[in-house]
Amino acid sequence: MTDASPAPTPRRARVRAPQLTGKGGWLNTGEKQYTLADLRGRIVILDFWTFCCINCLHVLDELRELEEKHRDTVVIIGVHSPKFVHEAEHQAVVDAVERYGVEHPVLDDPELATWKQYAVRAWPTLVVIDPEGYVVAQHAGEGHAHAIERLVAELETEHTAKGTLRRGDGPYVPPEPEPTVLRFPGKAIALPGGTFLVSDTTRHQLVELAADGEGVVRRIGSGARGFGDGTADSASFNEPQGLALLDDGSVVVADTVNHALRRLDLTTGAVTTLAGTGRQWMQGEPTSGPAREVSLSSPWDVAWWRGKVWIAMAGVHQLWAYDPAGDPTEATVAVTAGTTNEGLVDGPGAEAWFAQPSGLAATADRLWLADSETSALRWVDLGGAVHTAVGTGLFDFGHRDGAAEQALLQHPLGVTALPDGSVAISDTYNHALRRYDPATGEVTTLATDLREPSDAVLVGDDILVVESARHRLTRLRLPEEAVRVESVAHRTQRAATEVAPGELELDVIFRAPAGQKLDTRYGPSTRLLVSATPPELLLGGEGAGTDLNRTLTLDPAVTEGVLHVSAMAASCDDDPSNEYPACHVHQQDWGVPVRLTEGGADRLPLVLAGMDDRDDQDA
Repeated sequence: MTDASPAPTPRRARVRAPQLTGKGGWLNTGEKQYTLADLRGRIVILDFWTFCCINCLHVLDELRELEEKHRDTVVIIGVHSPKFVHEAEHQAVVDAVERYGVEHPVLDDPELATWKQYAVRAWPTLVVIDPEGYVVAQHAGEGHAHAIERLVAELETEHTAKGTLRRGDGPYVPPEPEPTVLRFPGKAIALPGGTFLVSDTTRHQLVELAADGEGVVRRIGSGARGFGDGTADSASFNEPQGLALLDDGSVVVADTVNHALRRLDLTTGAVTTLAGTGRQWMQGEPTSGPAREVSLSSPWDVAWWRGKVWIAMAGVHQLWAYDPAGDPTEATVAVTAGTTNEGLVDGPGAEAWFAQPSGLAATADRLWLADSETSALRWVDLGGAVHTAVGTGLFDFGHRDGAAEQALLQHPLGVTALPDGSVAISDTYNHALRRYDPATGEVTTLATDLREPSDAVLVGDDILVVESARHRLTRLRLPEEAVRVESVAHRTQRAATEVAPGELELDVIFRAPAGQKLDTRYGPSTRLLVSATPPELLLGGEGAGTDLNRTLTLDPAVTEGVLHVSAMAASCDDDPSNEYPACHVHQQDWGVPVRLTEGGADRLPLVLAGMDDRDDQDA
C-alpha cells in the first residue's frame, strides 16, 4: 500500500490497535490499571511472552537497551500469555516479573484475551503501536531489536513533526525489594567442606551457604548485572544458573544471560571466563572451536561427565560440551547432540531434538537431563544416543504417576541422581519432587507443596531442594513411600486454525528493516523448516528449504494436528560504500495447531517481521 502523494517513502500500513484486556490485571504500575487511550501519544511496544519460553527471555534482554534509550517516548508493555497451566497463576507471573528483572508494565492475560485480539501465533511476538493508536509493525521471534530501534526513531521524527508525540515519564513503577537471603535461586551443589554453593540468580551472584543451608558464608559477585572477571567482590554475572564441581576443586558456572561459562576458584574467590564471547549464538555461526571464540546461547546447567563439562544449551535446544584439554588456552567447545529444532526426537545425538534442556545429572553410564518444554526426562548413553524416559512432546503435561510411558511432568528444570540408580526430578511447575526408577519404569511423587523447585542436592539420607519461588533451600528426608497425588493431565490449549484439506499456502512474511536488505553474499539468506505432529498430517511440503513461501499438502484423513515451522532470515545494511555492513539474524519457531475443515483457509501467513500486505487495511 503506497501513498498517492509524491513522497518517496511508502506509507506505513496501519491497523487500529485492539484494546488491552487481561483478567490478571496490571503489574509494575503501582496497581493502576491502564487502557490504550491512557498511552496515546507514546510509542507502545507490546511484548507477548510467557515465562517458560527461553526465546521470550532473550527478547527481554534484547529490549533493555532500547527501553533505556527511549524511556521518554516508548512504553514497553509485556503481555503475559501462558502456555502451561502454572503460568496462568497470577502469583507465578508476579514472581517471574521480578525473577527476570522486567522493568516495564506487564498485563497478566491468563485467558489469552489480548493474544487472540492481536491474532498472535507465537511466543515471543512484538507489536509496535504508533502514538495515534495504530499497529504499524509486528515481529515474531528473536533478533528484531535493531529493526524496532530504527522504526522508533522514524516514529519519533514523524510524530514530533505532526505534534502527536508525547514525551515524559512512563507508567512503570518498580516494586519494593524483598529482604531475603536468596532471591529466586537457580541451582546448588555441595562443596567438599560440607557447605553449599547456590546460584542466586536474580541478584546476579553466587552464595556459599553454611552446612545448615541457611547461614551465609560469603557472596561472590558484585550483585550488579554485568560481564566482568575479577575478585569475589568485583566480578559480575548475569542471571547465573548451573554449577558443576571439577576435579581440581574449582566450579564451572553457567552464566546464562551472558551466554558464557565462568570459573570460580573456591580458594581465592577469583572469577574468570572459560567459554563464550558474551554474545548469543545465532544460526550460521560456528558450532565448535576455541572455547573463548565460539558464542553460546543461554547455558542453563552444566555437569562433569566423561572428561568434559556438558552444557544444557537451553537457548538453542542442544547439548554442548566444553573440553578443558589440560591447557586453558587450548580448551574447546562443540555441539554434542541436537539439531536446534525444538521438539522431542530420540536417536543419535546429531539427529535428536530437544526443547530447552535445563537440568543435568551424570552417572557412570548415563547423562540425565530435564527437557523442560517437552516436560520430559531424557538421557544420553555412552554412545551419544538420546533416549526418553518420561514425556511425549511439546503439548502434553500434567501430574500423573505410574508407568513411565503414561506418566506426566510439568516443565521440570532439575534432575538429581540418587544412590539406588533412580533419579529425583525437580518438577518445577507441579511444585513437586518426583522420582523415576529405571529398574521398574515407574514414576512416583516424593514431595509436594514445594514452590517452583529448580534443583536438588543429595546430602546423606536427605535431599536439599532449591525452592526457587520461596527463595530458600529446603531439607527433606527421602521418603520410603511415595506421596499419593490426584492425577491431572493437561494439553497446551490454543485455538486451532481452521484450514482446508489439500493444498495450503504457507507464507512466512519477512520485510527487511529500513536501510537493510537480505544478505545474499554467501548464498541464500533465508531458511524454512517444516514438520508436523502427527507426521501423517503432511503429505507434502515437509523438510528444509530456502524459500519462505511453500505449498503444503494436508492429508484429509488427519482431522487435526500441529504444524511446526522454523524460519530464519539474515539482513545487512544496504550501503555499498560500507565494507563491513552490520548484519542481523531474525529467527522464530511456530507450533500452529490446525483443524482440517471444508471451507477452511487455504493460506497460512506467519509474520516473522513486517505486516501481512494481503490483509493490510487502513483504519
